[in-house]
Amino acid sequence: MPAPLDAVFAALADPTRRAILAMLLEDDMAVTDVAAPLPISLAAVSKHLAVLARAGLIAQERRGRVVWCKLEPDALREASVWMQAFGQYEGPDLDRLEALLDCGPEGA
Repeated sequence: MPAPLDAVFAALADPTRRAILAMLLEDDMAVTDVAAPLPISLAAVSKHLAVLARAGLIAQERRGRVVWCKLEPDALREASVWMQAFGQYEGPDLDRLEALLDCGPEGA
């Protein structure tokens, strides 16, 4: 079994899985509702959901005949903490950007 962060980053590497996570940011969703806006089959969506679940990014729960998915933020939090150690996510210097846009490179 891959290390937890390896599984998280592998899951996040796919744009379809990132789109699914973005949908689940809003609310829990039934698998069929997750699949509806995606241009892939329900079987393909189920495979993507399985990858996300194995990585700990989502949880799935059966309620009657419907399987619901919900975001599990702890796995993302661990990845974020790891990335912040590299200083990757300091906010952009918007004042400098504005100055570059207003004056061009010679005014900076």
